[in-house]
Amino acid sequence: MSAKTRETPAHPHPVDEVLPAGKLALYGFQHVLAFYAGAVIVPILLAGAIGLSDTELIHLINADLFTCGIASIIQSIGFWKVGVRLPLLQGVTFTAVSPMIAIGMAAGGGTEGLVTIYGSVIVAGLFTFFIAPFFSKLVRFFPPVVTGTVISVIGIALLPVAANDAAGGNSGAADYASLTNLAYAGGTLAIILVIYRLSRGFFSTVAVLIGLVCGTLLATILGHAHFDAVASSDWFGVTTPFHFGWPKFSVTAIISMIVVMLITAVETTGDVFATGEIVKKRITRDDISRALRADGLATTLGGVLNSFPYTCFAENVGLVRLTRIKSRYVIASAGVFMILIGLIPKAGAIVAGIPHPVLGGAGLAMFGTVAVVGFQTLGRVDFHDQRNVMVVAVSVGLALIPVGVPKFFSNVPDSLQIIVGSGITLGSLSAIFLNLLFNVWGGKKKTASVTATPPPEKVTLEQVNQMSREEFTRRFSVLFQNGPWIAEEAWTDRPFDGVYAMRHAFHSALFNAPEPVALELIKSYPDLAGKALIERVLGPESLRDQCSAGLDRLTFEEYDRFHDLTEAYHEKFGFPLVVCVRENTKKTIFAAAEARIQNSIGQERATALVEIAKIANLRLRDLVEEPQHADSLAISEK
Repeated sequence: MSAKTRETPAHPHPVDEVLPAGKLALYGFQHVLAFYAGAVIVPILLAGAIGLSDTELIHLINADLFTCGIASIIQSIGFWKVGVRLPLLQGVTFTAVSPMIAIGMAAGGGTEGLVTIYGSVIVAGLFTFFIAPFFSKLVRFFPPVVTGTVISVIGIALLPVAANDAAGGNSGAADYASLTNLAYAGGTLAIILVIYRLSRGFFSTVAVLIGLVCGTLLATILGHAHFDAVASSDWFGVTTPFHFGWPKFSVTAIISMIVVMLITAVETTGDVFATGEIVKKRITRDDISRALRADGLATTLGGVLNSFPYTCFAENVGLVRLTRIKSRYVIASAGVFMILIGLIPKAGAIVAGIPHPVLGGAGLAMFGTVAVVGFQTLGRVDFHDQRNVMVVAVSVGLALIPVGVPKFFSNVPDSLQIIVGSGITLGSLSAIFLNLLFNVWGGKKKTASVTATPPPEKVTLEQVNQMSREEFTRRFSVLFQNGPWIAEEAWTDRPFDGVYAMRHAFHSALFNAPEPVALELIKSYPDLAGKALIERVLGPESLRDQCSAGLDRLTFEEYDRFHDLTEAYHEKFGFPLVVCVRENTKKTIFAAAEARIQNSIGQERATALVEIAKIANLRLRDLVEEPQHADSLAISEK
């Protein structure tokens, strides 16, 4: 029975549940609050950097919110093969800020720079839309060493932008870096920190928004914030296509924006997998394709409707985990709210009136957080391998040149300024190229992560028999993917008179487990040659097992074949394909998978448990010294 047939209309998945209108409105507005600060900061930063007027900024803010609403509805509700149909809210990506500023300034700034930005956004959006079905083949070119470097560089490169705003925004102004401006920035940052320190749950997700509101209110009371544009703005207004003029197309600008979209595609892929885990839905290759098509379509619409590149907002992924409200229709209702707010120019005028120092104080927290996410991603990288060290070191170094020494590339031709003038674009291209050079194009096979985590030192049978329950469980729970309970049950059969007796104790606990418990154990095993292996986030035992069979060194064709087989297997049986890979080669694993997919569910559950027992046997051999005279009878001989 397939996964689709197990779900009936009478009991829809929580993701597809339509809540009462009142709850939809309440939870949807909650998502808008969590999203709002991050949504409006991009047009504000861009407008200030390329010299747009307050009137133009107000239009950008409203266009951004209006298009965010449309993009979120497309992603959550979906149509045809567009939209992942999960509770994912769309927003403008921070990744695009620095490249867009470089593009705009290279084109002369102002609206002339803006239409060049929109030309590159439209093309990059179309590129993303059409490449979506093939991105699963490209994702291996964006391992954590690349994505972690890029995300870190994004945060670091944007910090000077936030610092400039904190000082006042205009370096030529008389009050630039005045104590008053620094006090507003520091006070806003302090409010955000206090909220994070004292609150939990929803309030921590809107800490930045509260900091912006409090800082702006204080500046208004003291006469340092002005909202003259609010009175002159209309109550209602609709953003029209190409409001600032017809887009202009520059090859280097398009390349820069395509790099941005490739990086955001990796981010979106991660957000989709994270949301799938939260809402308990298995994510397939088709889901990733639909999500990326939605990103591409939304980005193209952004270029047409005077907005910017779109991606899934990680802040709202966290809010889904926090509230446990999994309905995608909540995100759709948030999209409706954003469309309505985007139709009110006065709302945009209020946001445009936020003082630069207040914005800078909040930006320090927001962009610093982006950098930390990059550091966390780099934590999954094997830095025992000097090639990875060089990828990160050189890419970060190049990325910081335009930030620390803005005139360094002043003699480079104007056509290349878009690339070398943006630390994010330069660092991203460097990370992608160096990873290809060192880790893909004929480089040494990646075995460092395996040799870096060798099996622990073996113990004798006498030492095993002297172990406490806690020590025994800690040492031997690794025989099974999620099996401390098996080790605890096996401990009760001590003392063991041989390794075979130990195997028998573990097998008895495994094969006598209640069916639901055994099924959960099977489900805990990782996919063969899956995303966890590619990103090296498997446990050391699973990593050693899969690498021993060469699953970390697949060709593109082999990877696709594995992916298709494991997807088909999971779709039919509802649990991953479990194979004792250390007893197999890639060829025999393929053959076994193609044969086993013809079995019944009952046959496959039994076969999976036998394979799990074989895996445990080999892992036990890694942990316990086996006397020469010991009976080495394996599970296949039972």
